[in-house]
Amino acid sequence: MCRVAVKARPPLSSAVEVSAGSVYEAVAQALRIFRDNAWVEDIGHGQTPITVKVKHPEIEHMVRVQDFERWLEASPRSPAEMILKNRLRELLAKGN
Repeated sequence: MCRVAVKARPPLSSAVEVSAGSVYEAVAQALRIFRDNAWVEDIGHGQTPITVKVKHPEIEHMVRVQDFERWLEASPRSPAEMILKNRLRELLAKGN
């Protein structure tokens, strides 16, 4: 379980709890949740930083949305990464 927080233009910020197997999976789940809420239209684009705080062991990661999107669109390095990227693309496409 981890807490994913995002800050856009002040005063916009939000956080959600997700269960994920990787930092990028947590980012994708959070973006999906944030983008489903109309009031959060400025969150989750470009240079927006997303903080993923893993609970056990406690560690914090920061990912910019554009870096996540570049990784998602880059060629996979392994079959496992290809499966993960396809799953995350499907997750983000739901509701569009």
